[in-house]
Amino acid sequence: MKFHQLIILIPLLVSNVNCTSQQKTAGTEKTDTLQRKSEISKIEVTEQTRGTNRIITFVSGTQTTSLNGNVTTSVLKDEDWKNMVKQAGMIDLSAIESFQAPTDGRATDRALASAIIITTKDGTYRSSSFDAGRPPKELEGLYRLLVDRKISKSVPREREFR
Repeated sequence: MKFHQLIILIPLLVSNVNCTSQQKTAGTEKTDTLQRKSEISKIEVTEQTRGTNRIITFVSGTQTTSLNGNVTTSVLKDEDWKNMVKQAGMIDLSAIESFQAPTDGRATDRALASAIIITTKDGTYRSSSFDAGRPPKELEGLYRLLVDRKISKSVPREREFR
């Protein structure tokens, strides 16, 4: 009889231990997300098709825009940078590449192929490709904040020749 009780109790104990470790892991993931939020050093938006290549790069204090090799820079207000970092901090960076795009016009050049790249001290996180103006719902807030930002004062930078 004791043998049958052991057979029943062992799986119950093992499943209870697994649940406890999963709960601790979930709490750790939330802490990791908050820490990554403050460690974001660069955010980029790339948009490209056969005839256009646009890269908008944001770092604290500076916005750099490259359109087909022509580079302009502008001052990025500290408040704008903080809003971008806050919005990016709400995204699960480890899953950013798995977010599904709502449309597929980039496959036939009906839309620019876009991606968001977030750089932290831990690494670089790149989203899956999506149509310009139609980001995955998880990235929509950040995308709108980055792309809809009006450039008020652009200062052309000298072009690098190789």
